[in-house]
Amino acid sequence: MKRILLFLLIILNSTTLFAQSMKYPSTRRTEVVDNYFGQFVYDPYRWMEDDRAAETEQWVKDENSVTNAYLDKIPFRQALKDSMKALWNFNSYSLPFRAGKSYFYYRQEANQNQPLLFYIRSLEYVPMSYFDQNKLSADGTTHFTETTASEDGFHIAFQVSYAGSDWNEIRIKESKTMKTLPEVLKGIKFSSTAWYQDGFFYSRYDVDTTKAIYTLKNENHKVFYHKLYSEQSQDSLVYEDKEHPLRNFSTTVTEDNNYLLLFSSEATSGNNVMLQDLNNPKKNLITVVKGFEYDFSYIGTVRGKLLFITNYKAPQNRLVLIDPKSPSESNWKDLIPESKESMKDATLALDKLIVHYMKDASSQLKEYDFNGVFKGNINLGSIGTVDGLSGSVKDTNLFISFTNFVSPAIIYRYNVVTSRLFNQFKSQLPYDVNQFETKQVFYTSKDGTKIPMFIVHKKGVQLDRNNPTLLFGYGGFNISKTPEFKPERLVFLMKGGVLAVPCIRGGGEYGSKWHEAGTQLKKQNVFDDFIAAAEYLINNKYTNPTKLAISGRSNGGLLVGAVMLQRPELFKVALPAVGVMDMLRYHKFTIGWSWKGDYGSSDDSLQFSNLIKYSPLHNIKENVQYPCTFVTTGDHDDRVVPAHSFKFAATLQNKYKGERPMLIRIDSNAGHGAGKPKFKLIDEQADIFTFLFYNLGMSL
Repeated sequence: MKRILLFLLIILNSTTLFAQSMKYPSTRRTEVVDNYFGQFVYDPYRWMEDDRAAETEQWVKDENSVTNAYLDKIPFRQALKDSMKALWNFNSYSLPFRAGKSYFYYRQEANQNQPLLFYIRSLEYVPMSYFDQNKLSADGTTHFTETTASEDGFHIAFQVSYAGSDWNEIRIKESKTMKTLPEVLKGIKFSSTAWYQDGFFYSRYDVDTTKAIYTLKNENHKVFYHKLYSEQSQDSLVYEDKEHPLRNFSTTVTEDNNYLLLFSSEATSGNNVMLQDLNNPKKNLITVVKGFEYDFSYIGTVRGKLLFITNYKAPQNRLVLIDPKSPSESNWKDLIPESKESMKDATLALDKLIVHYMKDASSQLKEYDFNGVFKGNINLGSIGTVDGLSGSVKDTNLFISFTNFVSPAIIYRYNVVTSRLFNQFKSQLPYDVNQFETKQVFYTSKDGTKIPMFIVHKKGVQLDRNNPTLLFGYGGFNISKTPEFKPERLVFLMKGGVLAVPCIRGGGEYGSKWHEAGTQLKKQNVFDDFIAAAEYLINNKYTNPTKLAISGRSNGGLLVGAVMLQRPELFKVALPAVGVMDMLRYHKFTIGWSWKGDYGSSDDSLQFSNLIKYSPLHNIKENVQYPCTFVTTGDHDDRVVPAHSFKFAATLQNKYKGERPMLIRIDSNAGHGAGKPKFKLIDEQADIFTFLFYNLGMSL
């Protein structure tokens, strides 16, 4: 017992020593003041919004130096990184996708930054290595964000991102010869690739490269048609909406090549649908779905009718058939109506319809025929998430990606004729998954709402109030927090850590009503749900406030920022990543304007009054003991621009007078997170978990 107390004393003294010896960079403050409906709001670090200015770049270097010096003093930093690298030493797989009668899929090799593209002539043939995107850049920061094959399989289009940016180029190859076509399409952002005849439809912005494209508001999205072997300047304009510059567009061509579907949106949820008869292109686009209040997503064509999944008149979603020749709502027909479980997705496979449902945030798959008659369940076993389906009306095989908290996705192949399930690809792991257990509990939030939460830990954990615990959340944009695999968590779990993931409101776990209950003027519900999760873990003896950390990314970074300020006494460590921290100005950058559906906007007086109450940047107070904080972002994040994190960290360092560290780590040549090379992921996550381990009193 004396040894344990001595160890804890050493840890506490070391933390104090680190903090007292740390000197943050001197950060210039300016007299910038905004008037919001008679309320004056100071923004002294407005200059950081120019993230390419020399002063900002120098500040980034100085902050990274301070953070690196702090981490270097932690004796197990390199050992933790080595452990993480060893546990990450496995191959992982993506869903195969069809190209003519053949298939492509990605395989992430254990020692590669980016996944390799493989080609399978048919399922009876041995896969062939097709393309290695690691050769696109020396540091692995160039990667493919989307890969789409033409229906005949003769061509394949790649959307290419550089340094993690949402900006892409489209490049095309001949599938058989691997010859790269000469054209390079630029200005691509938030675009689909919809193949038709000898080209494809896509969306783009007109980009002025002399301007700050990483922070500039994204406006005037347009739809074009590109004909293969031609310059982008010759592409045909298909659609634009000059009266509504803040609308985004995506396209799909139906499997029979008869119709172009054009989807437009004004926010991250809700869209309208227009239709073009491709056999009579002189006809105007007709509107199938008006307005932007509900979601409509095209699934496929059934006997000439268009099948959509929608939450219109069905908060838990339904499948509805729309006749393209008579698309008025009075002619719509439910194929599969709404049920008590939340319908998340569906796909066509030969003559079957496979529907993905979610029950209490865990996946179920059900099989129907084209008349909507239930044929049976596809049993995938324990608690987990179907994170992808890949099927075709021309194929007897359906591919299913299924994952959980402690192992990467297994790729199943399901034969819809024989109803047999096969393991197509399964990772060989360097650890035993059976040492962990996952359970689900339900707790009560502030207003009495029951919230599900997953809890993961090694078997045999003792409920002695002393377990280091990581509470991870999101709570927004109709995104469900279901079981998902993040390999960086394995070191934490193996060292006795407890992982808790609550399915808080704002997400899509229980349909659109669950989502709406955490938006705009109801956003505080999200924070209350997360706080209640922390209180459940403490009250049920999993942990205590000196052993509890909170983590979240993007909208989850906002969650962490808000909660650590509202209830700082509950947490020892806060890990906000790429967070939306300035809720008064978020809509002024890149695609931020499209988040108004979830957040509201400071342009409205009532919504401003709500936003200012929880905006992390504007609620940091002096003389408060905040958790040890480790902010992370990327210098090329053009979704949640890094100024959010810069200003938040600078304000914390200026106002917080205690001994706990308030650090920021800014990754170079990195964006919002998607496609980040493995070596960068390991470096970043090793630093995050080193900070976490040290400040929770853990060691290797």
